[in-house]
This record gives sequence, structure tokens and C-alpha cells, in this order.
Amino acid sequence: MSVAHEHGGNVFAAARSLGIPPDRIIDFSASINPLGMAPGVREALAGCFERLLHYPDKGAAELKEQLAAYHAVDAGEIAVANGSTELIHLLPRVVRGRRGLIVAPAFAEYAFALERSGWEVDYFTLRADDGFALSLPALQEKVAAGCDMLFLCNPANPTGALLPTRDIRAIIEMCDRSGTFLVLDEAFIDFCEAESAKQLIRQCQRGILLRSMTKFFAIPGLRLGYAIAARETIEAIAALQDPWSVNTAAQVAGIASLKDADYCRRTREYIDRERERFAAGLAQLPGVKVFPGRANYLLVQLRDGMTAGELRERLVPEGVLIRDCGNFQGLDGRFFRVAVRRREENEVLLELLRSKTRI
Repeated sequence: MSVAHEHGGNVFAAARSLGIPPDRIIDFSASINPLGMAPGVREALAGCFERLLHYPDKGAAELKEQLAAYHAVDAGEIAVANGSTELIHLLPRVVRGRRGLIVAPAFAEYAFALERSGWEVDYFTLRADDGFALSLPALQEKVAAGCDMLFLCNPANPTGALLPTRDIRAIIEMCDRSGTFLVLDEAFIDFCEAESAKQLIRQCQRGILLRSMTKFFAIPGLRLGYAIAARETIEAIAALQDPWSVNTAAQVAGIASLKDADYCRRTREYIDRERERFAAGLAQLPGVKVFPGRANYLLVQLRDGMTAGELRERLVPEGVLIRDCGNFQGLDGRFFRVAVRRREENEVLLELLRSKTRI
């Protein structure tokens, strides 16, 4: 895999290089719920072994019904997939077009998916000096110049910036006027669920909402994601999906996760509280700028001295991983992203940054 398509979360490679068990790595490079999976998920998985003797439910009917109830939408407006990345790679085959526009910095898989399907890729790049603010008039001008598909992540990855619902509504209307298909990636919106545009996007004939159960529900190893869209779009996706792309264990874990409302509440309260405390600690370091965000991670810029890559290499021997963001469109080697983890783990990183890295 080329540098442009690298991701965070490779704890196994780091553990092998250090000769230690993976559970001794503190992974700030992957933004996973620090509270772990919902308590009922372990029990549900332990009880599903007999179901593994059969093929998975091809249509994931029970999971779709649970998702429909959770989001107050119709089950026919939901597509379940092997992570939202499967959906990202299917969409250039679902939508007729040749030119995709990506609001950047952004997840590298958007461009990768477009390129492998023969699409042209263009970027609408937001600037760090402007706090990664998105100008609707400037985006309107770019979209009107011609694009068949627009990728937008909210909250943005890796910046954490959140667009208000009124701006999302304006972008939906903008795309409707231009005949542009909108891909709204809400992979991290669970941490601020009230801001989701799910009720807006389901009424849009040229748009789709992507969601992930990897981050908030802490089951990245099971690969589970889904989409919310108009029935016609969901049916077009289903026609292209591989059979049994979502395994039985993933379906069982997804259902159990959605049933635990208390876990969802505790997660949001914890992340809101700890993100603020963690950001304040990072901001006290000399030569560092921390960007405000609404997800479970923070984007940090090094003002002088070492690069993010050099910092990452200094931290690996300590069993700590961060996400060097130098390969994101619109960012350079001074940026890195850190997940909001448990308080004691966040303190470990802060202490390392204070005493060992001398940034």
C-alpha cells in the first residue's frame, strides 16, 4: 500500500517491531471509543457460535430493523456493508459520472475509490490558517464548475470540524441544483448524534449518508458500516454488493451495540468531557496548536522543530502510536492526529510530549 493510502491503527506491526504483545501498545492513531465495546456485545458474540454453522443472513434483516428503529428511518432506506469503506468503493460504480470532488483534508479512500473506477479526482481544500472553515459560496462555485460526485465528511476527518445542519441543508440544495451526487460521510457523528443529517439525506434522490460502527461502537475488527439513502439508491448498492459481505458475528455485535442506550449516553458524556481536558493539556505544550473538534480525536500542528513523522518515530519505542497526517491532502508534515483515549492513557502521552520529545 502506498503512503497515500496508509491508515492508523496498525498495532500488530508496531507490537512485532518492539517484541511486545499488542495490548501493551497505546494506540492514539486509530480513533476508537476508549470505553470499549458495549457490555452486551461480548455476551452476544459468545452466544452466536451455533449460528456460525450457517451462512450469514444475506440481507442482514434483523440488523437493518434495529438500525431503522435507532435512527427513525425505514429499513428499506438502509444498506449494511463490510465497513463504510465497502460502500465508498461501490459508489463510483453506482453513480453515473466521471469527475469527483473531495472536500479536503479527507479520508484517503475517497480518492482511491474514485481513481480505481476511472474517475477524475479534484479537491476543495480547506486551509489551516482559516481554521478549516468551509465557505459555502466558494464551494458552490467549485461544484457549479462541474462535478458528478461530492465527498464531504462531517465531523471532518482529521480536523474534527463540524458543519451545522443549516450548512448541510444548503449543500444538499446546492448539489440538487447542480445534479451532483452527495456522499455525506458521518463516520464520527455518533459522538454528536443530534447533529446528524439523516432525516435530510433520506429525502434526497441524489445523496447518501455513510455511517460506521467501527469508531463509536468499538468493533473495528468485525468491519461493520451502513448507509442511509433513498430506496432507489439502496437498491442500486445491493445489486453490486458481494454475497454475504457482512458476517454473522458482525451482525450480532451490531444489534447488541444498538440496544444499549446507556452505553451511548456514557460514551458521549465521557468524550465531551475528556476531549476538552485533553485539548487543554496539549495546548499548554510550547510550539503546538490544537484545533477544536467535535469527534473523539484532535488535530495538532507543530509550529517549529521536529516534524510529525519524527515525533511518531520517537514515540513508537515507548509503545505509543500517533497518526502522522502529512499524507492528507492539504496538510503537511507538521500535523498529527490523536484519539481521545482513557484519561490515564492521555496523561501518558502528555507526559511523553512534555519530558521526552521536547517539542
